[in-house]
Amino acid sequence: MGGPDTSERYKKTFPISWEQLHRDSKALSWRLVEMGKWDKIVAITRGGLVPAAILARELEIRLVDTVCVSSYDWQSQGDGQILKSVSEDGANCLLVDDLVDTGKTARIVKSMLPNAHFATIYAKPEGRPLVDTYITEVSQDTWILFPWDTESQFVQPIVGSAE
Repeated sequence: MGGPDTSERYKKTFPISWEQLHRDSKALSWRLVEMGKWDKIVAITRGGLVPAAILARELEIRLVDTVCVSSYDWQSQGDGQILKSVSEDGANCLLVDDLVDTGKTARIVKSMLPNAHFATIYAKPEGRPLVDTYITEVSQDTWILFPWDTESQFVQPIVGSAE
């Protein structure tokens, strides 16, 4: 399969629309509101930025910060590189990302904020034990196509493509 990863690691793709991401983020908000009041959100960039914005609105949290870790490019996942850290233990803090995959990024960030509550929209089996709250489990061999990584384009009609 071309696109996200040419290796055999990803056998399926799971496209997520903006509407679906919003619905899933709001569902995560409903779960989190029952757990108490949060003072702060720390988004893991870049994927956690959009879910964090939705959670901040729904949970009435005005203090939003980021930790910046680079581990993915459009083809593969590598070792995490810390680009920006935070200096706190994470008490009363929501740590937010779009996805936990293998758990490499999660381990790095959880070591920075050991007392934070880690919430993701999507979780894969390898990383799921590191997450405190998530909405949807996705198989390990699935590449999630987030709306910020895709765009609409013309597709040839079925009849026209057979010629």
